[in-house]
Amino acid sequence: MDDRQGELSIGRESDVIVVRQTVRKITKLLGMGLTDTTRVVTAASELARNIFLYAESGVMRWNVIDTPGSQGIELVFIDQGPGIPDIGQAMQEGYTTSKGLGMGLPGSRRLVDEMEIVSAVGKGTTVTIKKWNRRS
Repeated sequence: MDDRQGELSIGRESDVIVVRQTVRKITKLLGMGLTDTTRVVTAASELARNIFLYAESGVMRWNVIDTPGSQGIELVFIDQGPGIPDIGQAMQEGYTTSKGLGMGLPGSRRLVDEMEIVSAVGKGTTVTIKKWNRRS
């Protein structure tokens, strides 16, 4: 496995565990601290779980980002599911389309440095998150 970039399929609940393990391995490679590692692993877990629950299958792509003076991790979650009709509403605390707590997307946003959501009803959703290494 190339530690700097790659792709994982998400189609079973057990794939969420593999996503967590992979992200933890990459953050260790980057030398991220425990707090930042926990944050990005938690966000990745939530987004992978969303793919499994709402779209049934998708992928997580990862890429180590190197810019002058900083390094981080970019995770892209892609599915061909039902899409999100109102991203603004989906980002509100407590909003849920299931019986969950409504913390998935807004909770994930709070845990990372950058987040972008692109979605089309009936076509799918792409969520990109970035976490910068505060130790680099």
